Amino acid sequence: MPRPLRPTALVTGGNRGIGRAIAAGLVARGHRVTIGARDPAAGRAAAAELGCAFVPLDLTEPDQVFAAVTGAGGFDVLVNNAGILSPASLLERGSDFAEAMEVMVAAPLDLIRLCVPRWRATGWGRIVNVSSGWGSHAQGLGGPGAYGVAKAALNALTRALPRDLPPGVKVNACDPGWVRTRMGGPTAPLAPEEGADTAIWLATLPDDGPTGGFFRRRQPAPW
Repeated sequence: MPRPLRPTALVTGGNRGIGRAIAAGLVARGHRVTIGARDPAAGRAAAAELGCAFVPLDLTEPDQVFAAVTGAGGFDVLVNNAGILSPASLLERGSDFAEAMEVMVAAPLDLIRLCVPRWRATGWGRIVNVSSGWGSHAQGLGGPGAYGVAKAALNALTRALPRDLPPGVKVNACDPGWVRTRMGGPTAPLAPEEGADTAIWLATLPDDGPTGGFFRRRQPAPW
């Protein structure tokens, strides 16, 4: 099936940082974008500035995940961008392991499942999982807390999903690099727009584009 003339897109964590830059890039390319954010005030303000829609979306709340997708009838493009980062050791009682896996693995899979009926009906879809070099086994699963473990699991999900997705749907992961965001800090070398470039490219892949891959700067990256 051909690409929709104006694809709909959901960008989680789209009110700031890389997510906001991805949303802006997709709006500029004619997509009908919805951003999801935990903070309703920040989400609505960002959506007004971007010229897109907003939906309350706390990925630890299954009811919000369900409502965000079913209320829109699914999305053509899904960008799983939202993430959390905690300095707590995996061995500490206050470890963020459960929340990290919920936000960066379980909720993205739920969002994908909820979009499948639309993709089956249209025969076209794009999934972009915003991962990290810290989620790469080749780079040693870096970072504090459960972040790298969760991103590695998101990468594994990306590799496994092509066998189950409907024809015409592509799923890929990307490493945006070290970006100047609240999470990345002010000394990071890349602007959010630079970090968003590969995700936007993957969200707009042609029919002969790759699927089940991990990319950095639009080039294949080691798992």
